[in-house]
Amino acid sequence: MFKTSAHRTMDMTQGPLFSKVLLFALPIMLSGILQLLFNAADTIVVGRFAGNEALAAVGSVGSLNNLIISLFIGLSVGVNVLVARFTGARESDNVRETVHTAVLLSVVGGLCLSVIGITAARPLLTLMGSPDDVIDLAVLYVRILFIGIPVQMLYNFCAAVLRAVGDTKRPLYFLTIAGVVNIVLNLFFVIALHMSVAGVALATILSQVVSAVLVVRSLMLMDGPTRLIPRRLHINGAMLLQIIRIGLPAGIQSSVFSLSNVAGNAAGMNISNFVYQAMNTFQQAITCFAGQNMGARKPNRVIRSLKVCLCWAFLFGLVLGLLSCVFGRQLLSLYTGDPNVIAAGLIRIFYVCGPYFLCGIMDVMTGVLRGVGYSLLPMIVSLLGACAFRILWVVTVFRARTTMGCLLLSYPVSWGLTFTVLAIIFLVLWKRVLARFTPEERAAD
Repeated sequence: MFKTSAHRTMDMTQGPLFSKVLLFALPIMLSGILQLLFNAADTIVVGRFAGNEALAAVGSVGSLNNLIISLFIGLSVGVNVLVARFTGARESDNVRETVHTAVLLSVVGGLCLSVIGITAARPLLTLMGSPDDVIDLAVLYVRILFIGIPVQMLYNFCAAVLRAVGDTKRPLYFLTIAGVVNIVLNLFFVIALHMSVAGVALATILSQVVSAVLVVRSLMLMDGPTRLIPRRLHINGAMLLQIIRIGLPAGIQSSVFSLSNVAGNAAGMNISNFVYQAMNTFQQAITCFAGQNMGARKPNRVIRSLKVCLCWAFLFGLVLGLLSCVFGRQLLSLYTGDPNVIAAGLIRIFYVCGPYFLCGIMDVMTGVLRGVGYSLLPMIVSLLGACAFRILWVVTVFRARTTMGCLLLSYPVSWGLTFTVLAIIFLVLWKRVLARFTPEERAAD
């Protein structure tokens, strides 16, 4: 019999969609915003109490850190989609196999990445242009962070299981607790023990251990097929291949996006990150809702979920983007008092945050394609839009008008173009998807 902890999970296959999508998305949204705030606190502690060299060292590894985090979150999409689909189909055995395979995969994969990262830290930072005067501190910082990769992967994969069954609140609680622990330990290690970047990195690892322990404990105490039983940990080959097939393209796409979004000044980018976090939750929502309803064989509800998520992503992106434009100067002044930096940040906010809703609806189309079983194709289309198109823009349009505004204009144009292509692809593929269902299933609500 298929059972879950009903008071914590969400059945996405029935009931009103507008409210359910929002209830599902809000905790994820708050989690992302909290993570950004905690990361900002890390930077503030280093800058205030460890000196400029330490701050430069931490800042120089930002791209590498974002690359790793994006890869983990992308890989966890494979877990999310499978658990959601099998949950909707009430296939208890497959849910159990996926959960136990995912947990063991996260630990083993994390250990392998730790060894690789610790060994390759200096060459990677050199390749990414880390300044010579801070590279030793940066290497120390990165190597300590890589020690914590297994627990970071464990948290992301276990949190993906919870989200797949509709439990988005507990990951928020766990992240909040871990964030507070991180800030307290940052202050203790950096101010009291004078550990500089090593202290910040160690605080990050220990806070990740806290969040990983909490999420693993929650899975071990759950009812039904999502319950984690350590002695049953194993790798199911079929589930592993499906996780990789869905998750690897998502991870590659997220990683490349994290490296491509570097234009403009840091302050403007930080503000745009908050808007992006709010919209991206609806990509995660449609992936789960589509997965569960595909498993429950309710194709009409997949389409209704898509329309709702597109609507919410558009509204959040439009409102938050406009607010960023209206209050851009005040927001940027929180980061810097330099009028030149503020002016550069305002340009980025105008061209990126203003039309950010285009990125939001583009991500929703990517999410629904993953939810119905297609992950490689949206990755290819999105990367062509994010990379190939922008390169073409730089060598043509930007060459004719070399201004920051012209460069940043490539972002909303690429989002709109990619959304259009993804929507056309979805309409074409959806006919194939519908062929898997009986006439009665296609007619059902």
